[in-house]
Amino acid sequence: MMQIFFILALPLFLAAAPFLIKKHKAAAAFNCVGHFIILIFSLWFMHYLIIAGKPVSFLNFFYADYLSAFFILVISLINFASSLYSTWYIETDLKEAAITEGKSKAYYALFNLFSFTMFFVTVASSLGMVWVAIEMTTLVSAFLVGFYNNKKSIEAAWKYIIICSVGITFALMGTILFYYTASRHAGINSINWADLVLVAQNLDPKIAKIAFLFILVGFGTKAGLVPMHTWLPDAHSQAPAPISALLSGVLLKTAVYAILRYTVIINKCVGQQYSANLFILFGLLSLGISAGFIIVQKDLKRLLAYSSVEHIGIITLGLGFGVPLGIYAALLHTFNHAVTKSLMFFGAGSIVKRYKTNNMNVIRGVIDAMPFVGILLILGVFALGGSPPFSIFISEIMIMVAGFKGRFYMQTFAFLAFAVIIFAVLIWRFGRILFGRKPEGMNQFRESLSTKLSFLFLFGFIFILGFIIPGPLNKILTLCVEIIKGN
Repeated sequence: MMQIFFILALPLFLAAAPFLIKKHKAAAAFNCVGHFIILIFSLWFMHYLIIAGKPVSFLNFFYADYLSAFFILVISLINFASSLYSTWYIETDLKEAAITEGKSKAYYALFNLFSFTMFFVTVASSLGMVWVAIEMTTLVSAFLVGFYNNKKSIEAAWKYIIICSVGITFALMGTILFYYTASRHAGINSINWADLVLVAQNLDPKIAKIAFLFILVGFGTKAGLVPMHTWLPDAHSQAPAPISALLSGVLLKTAVYAILRYTVIINKCVGQQYSANLFILFGLLSLGISAGFIIVQKDLKRLLAYSSVEHIGIITLGLGFGVPLGIYAALLHTFNHAVTKSLMFFGAGSIVKRYKTNNMNVIRGVIDAMPFVGILLILGVFALGGSPPFSIFISEIMIMVAGFKGRFYMQTFAFLAFAVIIFAVLIWRFGRILFGRKPEGMNQFRESLSTKLSFLFLFGFIFILGFIIPGPLNKILTLCVEIIKGN
């Protein structure tokens, strides 16, 4: 209980802190320390749940189980890395007069309010409050998407708000329908997840199917599933790089978390086949469409945004294959993609700051101009593409094996074909910008300590998880699979 209190309270405290601390460096350092403490609390909470062997619930408002603990861990980890990277990133904006001192304070306030809303999604007992929390993530993060207040960023922010609001309306309809059938056919006037799971078999199958379709389309819009993904490339490309990492690394995953909660209910009501077919359909659509856009993409951050659509498709496909290995791999891929894509967005942010452009046809010689970032990006692009010995390779192989075990042969071969195409394009695109001659007159760039730490922190997970899945992580993933399977 205490861990949840601090995980929710600390971001609110950190949101107010910049207005109490005058100097930017002190405020940034304080923010980093705060998110490191939150990360410690998330690890402590995960350990507590594993030892306790049961979920925690209090005030009939908060509920957290192994699935909550896993997503809290992912969110806190990326928050900490982004807080480290933000130190240099925002300081550079201040030096270049891109933002004012007051704007930098607003950035850290919004950063932490955004963190709070994502944590709140994972511990709300009521599925209605989960919906409210996800809507809160949209409202707060929209200010971060439009942070630079120029034409493109404002346009991206409005597009983000409008499309996600339409999507969240569908999710609201699904939530209402689940409540209706629970009260009408199961005899309970509650929309708490734990209560609905207990009576899921008594829900009306026809209404539940329609409700889940609304949920998948609604929260799938926020997750970036095709064809509801259209807000994502604009928002990711216009937001500050640390926020792009949060959007791709964890915001999309909070929507996946909400979908997983409803998946448990629908599977108990009508069986696994219904949700599995929908997951496979949307997963393959996301893979195919993202592959096409990645091939023709010229903007560096938009390329990474379409890669996020691809990986959400991979996660969804793993869930659709249905066997325990597929669900385990989908959750592991959630973690792997979060750390890998965050590293890549950090790299993209550093390049854009240095070269003053997102155009990949103009950027050349990154390794020569920025050796540290260049080397980490070489490793990162191979990791993102699913190359051994990195973590994404492990989770993708697991998903493929799960596809064969579930006898989804054509779907698995389609996944493999799209993955190969995307890998080739990523290597080609990044090879062009990383190698060659740097622009004349450009001096070699040295990264700040906080920037190096943010890269190395994330790369440590990318590398280690390519060889071994640590015991505590394996344990929490296994327990999450049990929840999703309805055991």
